[in-house]
Amino acid sequence: MNAKFIELFKETLEIEEDIVNTETKFRELEQWDSLAFLSVIAMIDEEYDIVIEGNDFKKLVTVNDLIEEIGKRKA
Repeated sequence: MNAKFIELFKETLEIEEDIVNTETKFRELEQWDSLAFLSVIAMIDEEYDIVIEGNDFKKLVTVNDLIEEIGKRKA
């Protein structure tokens, strides 16, 4: 799931370079803003049928945190 999620994440934020990996702190990305936040929330909902509330999302720091949160909610 990691590779698929990273590709979806990069596509959602329109990132072409290979700068995103599981340890990437997504809020530090140049492309990260409020629209990116909403776009990632929507992508997760659409692709994984999971809604991560804003307060829960605030606790997540890295791309791996997002992947783990999706895994926990799918279990």
